[in-house]
Order: sequence, then structure tokens, then C-alpha cells
Amino acid sequence: MFDRAQLERAHEVVGQAMPPTPAYAWPLLSARLGTEVVVKHENHTPIGAFKVRGGLVYVERMRRERPQAGLISATRGNHGQSLAFAARRHGLPVTIVVPHGNSVEKNRAMRALGADLVEHGDDFQAAREEAYRRAGVSGLEIVPAFHPDLTLGVATYALELLRAAPDLDVLYVPIGQGSGICGCILARDLLGLTTEIVGVQSTEAPSYALSFAAGTIVTTETSNTLADGMATRIPDPDALAIIRRGASRIVQVSDGEIGAAIRAYWTDTHNLAEGAGAAALAAALQDKRKLGGKRVGLILSGGNIDFDLFARWIAPDSAAASGKELV
Repeated sequence: MFDRAQLERAHEVVGQAMPPTPAYAWPLLSARLGTEVVVKHENHTPIGAFKVRGGLVYVERMRRERPQAGLISATRGNHGQSLAFAARRHGLPVTIVVPHGNSVEKNRAMRALGADLVEHGDDFQAAREEAYRRAGVSGLEIVPAFHPDLTLGVATYALELLRAAPDLDVLYVPIGQGSGICGCILARDLLGLTTEIVGVQSTEAPSYALSFAAGTIVTTETSNTLADGMATRIPDPDALAIIRRGASRIVQVSDGEIGAAIRAYWTDTHNLAEGAGAAALAAALQDKRKLGGKRVGLILSGGNIDFDLFARWIAPDSAAASGKELV
């Protein structure tokens, strides 16, 4: 797909807008998992999520190769913030379509970055279809949720992590539309490393996990997880092909397990994780007995969680309902 020079160039593009994010080995988190753990803090980007990297690389190439009047896309939040952040740097208008009931705080953030926000449909798929319809009549360039340039951009966080910790045995990565895990696979392979990459999905939105097991696209009727960054019903075929070639497996985690991981991040590191951002830790906790003696990487992909949802997930009755005590 891409070579090392292109990845390095993408890292330069991202670096013009933000510094590298930290990768920390937290002692309390390592004690919780019983092995050494390194967390890549993509919750520390200018939009609070890893997606900003993809938007920067996508828009930079578009401006060089195919000038457009503007952009349009669909999102549950972080992808839209990424495009709005990048478009504003280049003076471009951007329209973002979100489903009804989307994160209030992510909607506010997208508007603050200059996006024209449109609410349509009950889930991401309905919003996506409306974005494509509007692109067909508006002359705006449709930006899909998965695209090679988005993957190249987000691969820059994996480049930073794997340079800092090239001896990771296993890396857990959440899956929404797939750019994050595909970027990790790309960076690992270009660096010539052997790190095992494990995808993570919600039990309430397991379309990639089901497709990975079946070897073909499997869709779901609903995606009712509270972790909106993983609420995908229809996998992208190109992303699935990359994941099946480069990931060892996909772990499914419940909303209760994700809530426990959000609380663990808060108590052990005082970092705020959104649902998708905590999913990698939830999967590692599920795999705890398999990880002894291994050096584990976790992608904390974002921290954009509404306050009300955070309060619900950290409440004591939530911990009891999950059946998963913080151990």
C-alpha cells in the first residue's frame, strides 16, 4: 500500500500541526495486568483522539492533487472533528452528518471547529448514506470513514509507538471502521517487527469480529454499544482484508468490561478514556491470564466522552452490574 518514505512524509505532515503523543508505562496499570504495559496516549491530540492524524494527511494530499470546494462526511464524532480540524487549517468548508442522538459534546466540538453539522438517521450507517447523497448533489468531496490516506495518517501514531517500544509482544487496538488497526499493521510491517496485533470490538457491534471469523463481510442489524467509536454495522471490505492478513484475532468486550476499563484508566493513570479508547485495556484484562511475561501495548485512542455518560460508567452500580470488579 505505502512504503517507509511515505509513512515518514505523513509523519512530517502531522508534525506540522501537533507534537508526538506520549507512550507511558504506568506502574499501577502494569500491576493490574500482571505484566509490563505501555499506553499510547492518543487522547492527548488537539482533538482528543487519534483520528486527527488521518484528517491532516487526507486534506493535505487533497489540496495538493485535487483542489475541492469543500468536504462532506459522516461520523459519530472523532472522524468529523479530524476533518474539521484539518479543513480549517486549509480554509476549507466541511459538512458533517451525524445520527440523531449523537454525542452532544462531540457535536459541540465539531461545530466549534467550524463544521456545518447535519443530524440524520438513527445510526452511523444512516448518516453515512445521507452524506453520500448530499455529496452527489453538492459538489463537495465525500470523505469515507476508511481510506488509504486516513490509514496512512493514523499509522503515524503506531510509528511513534513502535519506535519507542519496538519490543512489544502484543498490541491491542480498538476497531471502529478500521483505520487505526490497519495503520498499526502498516507501521509494524514497514518497521519489520513481529508484534502481534489484536483487534477489539464491542459485543454489541461485532461486525468486524464476525467477518474476521467468517472470512467474508458479515453485517449486523444494530450497533447498540455505548462505545460510539466502535458502533459499526457494516465493515469496509478493504479494511477487513488488511485486518485478516495482519491481525492475529479480534476480541469482543462488553459495555460492562469497557466501563471497568474506563474506571481503571482513571484510577491508575488519571486519564479520561472514551468507550472505544478503553476497549483495548478491557480486552487485555479479559486476556490477563495469557499475558504473563509479555510486554503489552494498549492504544488509548481517544478521551472524548460526554460527562453524563462518564458519570454513568463510573458509578458503583455500573461496576456491580458489569460482573467485573477492578482486579
